[in-house]
Amino acid sequence: MQPSANPEFLRRAIALATENVVSGAGGPFGAVIVRDGCIVGEGVNTVTAVHDPTAHGEVNAIRAAAKALGVFSLAGCQLYTSCEPCPMCLAAAYWARIDAIYYGASAADAARAGFDDAFLYSEFRKDQVERKLPATQLLGDEAWSSFAAWIASPNKIAY
Repeated sequence: MQPSANPEFLRRAIALATENVVSGAGGPFGAVIVRDGCIVGEGVNTVTAVHDPTAHGEVNAIRAAAKALGVFSLAGCQLYTSCEPCPMCLAAAYWARIDAIYYGASAADAARAGFDDAFLYSEFRKDQVERKLPATQLLGDEAWSSFAAWIASPNKIAY
């Protein structure tokens, strides 16, 4: 069962996004991770500030929450984000095992402001050979050795 949304957490994410722009620190995206009614992680878009194309608000909030809680699974947590997550951030929320996502602005709103993820969604629907970014498998048999080591390892932590 999905927990009920608390608009105050979304207001915090929106305030973080706005403060990020006004301060000149980065893009208009902010996010908070909530667990048991408390914020356990916050993040803003720092792509240009830290020269990291993956430093989106949601990813930064996920990293902050995981570090604060000392876990790699954020099951039991909710993501509140100022804007509908891009494909990368949505995938990160799935990997983090987030229970629910609540967002303010839509992807269409982001596109109107110059942040258009439609290209990415279009690319993901294409067969791999039709995508603009070529991807070619090499050394598949040799690469399997990493998985074989994982399967045989008594020290692995499944995720």
